[in-house]
Amino acid sequence: MIDYSAMPKNKILCVDMKSFYASCAAVMEGLDPLNCYLAVVGEKKRQGSIVLAASPCLKKEFGIKTGSRLFEIPDDPKIKIVEPKMATYLRISTEITRVFNRYVPKEAIHVYSVDESFIRVDSAVHLWGDACTIAEKIKKDIEREFQLPCSIGIGPNMLLAKLCLDLDAKKKGVAEWTYEDVQKKLWNVSPLREMWGIGRRVEKTLNSMGIFTVGHLARYDLEKLEKKFGIMGNQLYYHAWGVDLSDLGAPIIQGQISFGKSQILLRDYKEEQEIKAVMLEICEEVARRTRTHRKAGRTISLGVGYSQDEFGGGFHRSRTISQPTNVTMELYRVCLELFNEHYSGKTVRQISIAIGNIVDDRELQLDLFDMGASKRRELGYVVDSIRRRFGSGSLLRAVSYTAAGTAKHRATLVGGHKM
Repeated sequence: MIDYSAMPKNKILCVDMKSFYASCAAVMEGLDPLNCYLAVVGEKKRQGSIVLAASPCLKKEFGIKTGSRLFEIPDDPKIKIVEPKMATYLRISTEITRVFNRYVPKEAIHVYSVDESFIRVDSAVHLWGDACTIAEKIKKDIEREFQLPCSIGIGPNMLLAKLCLDLDAKKKGVAEWTYEDVQKKLWNVSPLREMWGIGRRVEKTLNSMGIFTVGHLARYDLEKLEKKFGIMGNQLYYHAWGVDLSDLGAPIIQGQISFGKSQILLRDYKEEQEIKAVMLEICEEVARRTRTHRKAGRTISLGVGYSQDEFGGGFHRSRTISQPTNVTMELYRVCLELFNEHYSGKTVRQISIAIGNIVDDRELQLDLFDMGASKRRELGYVVDSIRRRFGSGSLLRAVSYTAAGTAKHRATLVGGHKM
């Protein structure tokens, strides 16, 4: 049993904007977000275009969800199809954050994503009422001023606030969990992937160990979990008990930190040189994201998805290198190795690259046989500063100006989509 008396007892709100992109688009079209049938798609002219967001009714009645394709949407007159206006969505997200700031100082707000935020309200309860009252006020403010629906989960830590949101508040609007609710409300959760922080791979491994519910995980031998998963095994065990000691804004599972980018290509790529050109562009972006956080990584992953004409399929492989890096060409070299080893010659429609096993980029191991390492690292930061000042399209690699390149076009987009 866990001694909860020594655990943090904060009042943390986890606010989720319901189907945010679709809801924003619905309001802009003069529709009710909760009762309309609307899909936001990347490009209406392409039947293979991806659905970026779907309204709740479209999800429920037609089974259309994020990741579906335009051609899967039924030809029904009540369904509205619109293209994204990402810059507008981001402005709305910023304005919603200002609503939170009415109740708590900025340092008590952590924007987790464009549609989800954590808010610590401990210091505000004497001004506005208890956590549930503050949550209701925020919910009403957002609905009145933006006509957008949201759900709010409340917990003593970030983990329980998020779990309360996903498993309870999304049905009720506002809900609160305490440590006393863990065994009754959390332990029955199954399949395990419904719990925040557990993906399909981890779920499959846990299932093979005879663990099928969160309660099974909480009662499993801690030493065996640590032997199987390392530090993540320790975190999984304590999360099953609702314990989370991370500060506001810290990642819930530290071991899950990585930087990556996945891109669905506008057409099938058949030539190896074209595929490698896009791989280089993606490596450039992944390296930039890593450098932005002053980080470097040792484990590099490459995923390649084949075209539907090839009946799908593909591969996903990783390789760990001896020295952490955030240099574009070093990432690209490893990705080329993985590509040459596993590519089967089929047409490609999706490429994903990620860097994990992250460390702080504070030191550089000197190598007598590679005296240019420090210059290559610093060059990356210089390129980043130029792009920040003059725009992402101000400095591109030559491959981006070829027919295979996508970076030149994507530099005109926001979040990979139209403004």
